[in-house]
Amino acid sequence: MFESVSTKLNDIFVKLGKRGVLSEKDIDTVLREIRIALLEADVGFKVVKQITEDIKEKCNSVELQASVTPSQVILKITSEILTSILGSDVSELQLETESIPVILLVGLNGSGKTTTTAKLAGHLRNNGHSPVLIAADIHRPAAVEQLNILGKSIETPVYSPKNGESATEVVNDGIQYATKNQATCILIDTAGRFQIDEELMKELKEIHVVANPVETLLVLDSMAGQDSVNVAKSFASNIGLTGVILTKVDGDARGGAALSVVYTTGVPLKFLGTGEKTGDLEIFHPDRIASRILGMGDIAGLTEIANKSFNENDAKKLEKKIKGDDFDLNDLIAQMNQIRRMGSLTGLIEKIPGLSSKKNMPLSSDNDGEKNLGKIESIVNSMTEIERRKPGIIDGSRRRRIAKGSGTKPNDVNKLLNQFSQMKKMMKRMSKGNLKGMSMFR
Repeated sequence: MFESVSTKLNDIFVKLGKRGVLSEKDIDTVLREIRIALLEADVGFKVVKQITEDIKEKCNSVELQASVTPSQVILKITSEILTSILGSDVSELQLETESIPVILLVGLNGSGKTTTTAKLAGHLRNNGHSPVLIAADIHRPAAVEQLNILGKSIETPVYSPKNGESATEVVNDGIQYATKNQATCILIDTAGRFQIDEELMKELKEIHVVANPVETLLVLDSMAGQDSVNVAKSFASNIGLTGVILTKVDGDARGGAALSVVYTTGVPLKFLGTGEKTGDLEIFHPDRIASRILGMGDIAGLTEIANKSFNENDAKKLEKKIKGDDFDLNDLIAQMNQIRRMGSLTGLIEKIPGLSSKKNMPLSSDNDGEKNLGKIESIVNSMTEIERRKPGIIDGSRRRRIAKGSGTKPNDVNKLLNQFSQMKKMMKRMSKGNLKGMSMFR
């Protein structure tokens, strides 16, 4: 997600960076480009209008310093405004209640609601909670089976409906079951529809009364674009919402829904679904997402993944290799495989500064991280040992041989080698601590 708008905005700031001063004409030109980029990313017109007006107002009031380029000024201003619209601060789950806190998940069919319910339960379990899942979707039998399978995979009990039970009866009995099992929180997966209708809202309102949730979270498909806004507004007005979870952000979504939903409804985004695995759920950090939209990556998020992925001994070995300029393609594959086990590879690449723009992603013609990794592995495996350790020796004839052996094109080999070179330089700078607060390997 965000690749398209990130690429366009990055190009704008690169062009602007060549200017020595920031004129009113420059501002108008940049704002026009920003407006087009955001509209193409499916950001709502009102949101785009507000963003560009705020940028212009701040640009006109700022005094340029000799040490700061025009691109840096507008980039900083745009980042601040996007962060403000997205929510400024992380919106935490509110679980402080006298009784067992109940989280109600709602949404349309196909949004990933059942999977997201399990992901959220896994997240809570990893943070010291003992959740119970309630399968209250009595209209789609596969949903009950799916939740049971997912619940088993995260070692979380699931209360399933009995024959003839209504949705409200399932919820009521499920809450009693959770109480007996000393659960510390309850998550309810509800039925969806392919579109909003009176029957759906009637059932959800009844469930809402019985469950009395502390959190009512709307699960939205990020690929739905501006339709997401209408869906969010309808759920908010009918049953009330405390937050939104945006799913499938690892797909080819344009990213506008995130900005539009928050701005239009005032309901905060709380989580992002970043893949199909139960661990592929990220807390929504507005400042980090603003950074990714602007093509600046997400170092804080990258650091969190690195801290989970590397033990101290492995980190020291890796740091030594990087500092000694010994990090090679064998090491790249080893580290990518290690990180792949932590979640979405595409999500990881999006967090790396300089790689977050779609056009800069390795083998970016295929935006699926897992498939990309397979291609990269094939290319590296087609190299000789000396080529893996010293990729600088790979000339045109070697590229053609490697491409033929891996079933790719010479241009794919070029992309990988260029990207590896950029990544290696960045990691070396980070290991030296030249980028304040950005080192993964301390």
